[in-house]
Amino acid sequence: MIASALVASGPPEFRDRREAGQRLATALVPLAPAHPVVLALPRGGVPVAFEVARRLRAPLGLLFARKIGVPGVEEVGLGAIAAAGDGSAEPVLNEALMRQVGVTREALTPVVQRQRAEIARQQEAYDGVAPAITGRLVVVVDDGIATGGTMRAALRAVRHGGATRVVLAVPVAPPEALADLAAECDDLVCLVAPSDFRAVGVHYADFRQVEDAEVRQLLAEARTAT
Repeated sequence: MIASALVASGPPEFRDRREAGQRLATALVPLAPAHPVVLALPRGGVPVAFEVARRLRAPLGLLFARKIGVPGVEEVGLGAIAAAGDGSAEPVLNEALMRQVGVTREALTPVVQRQRAEIARQQEAYDGVAPAITGRLVVVVDDGIATGGTMRAALRAVRHGGATRVVLAVPVAPPEALADLAAECDDLVCLVAPSDFRAVGVHYADFRQVEDAEVRQLLAEARTAT
């Protein structure tokens, strides 16, 4: 396990996602001899993962994950649904929290179906050829982690897809989320884990939304480079 660094409050740690990816790539260079596959959570994770894949000379693919929230109050997450490559998307739910808020699996069915449809839309929109992950070392990259529920589903999808070693790599995350996710991966790389985390975007000077066109462009560039 690669420990993350704790930092105090101050100016944003990263200029933008590309710069964060370059710094993350430097920390991941020791993995290059293992010929890893890099998977990004779209859309924000793609510019970060692009820099990682370029530095490691690794294929870049997408790992689709969506939060499952309380019906009508969907910012309250009860789990997530994820799919690696073009695989099927299966939900990972927090059963204890569901009991606490009084929500059944049946009540979540419309939410799950809607998020599964959004994953299918993204898969079609980005038209990326998913790299094979069976028997491979897979580096899962996002631009940051808040609670970790979506990332948990993503990591499990990669494991279910046959990866032999799973490395979670992010520029920033709260310490408690990293502790919760440690059991879901073989190694964890996080550049900064501030105790006063607040939100992922706070730690970037430029955190503008990543558009579909940029995702497609970066995927195309990555394909020509490998």
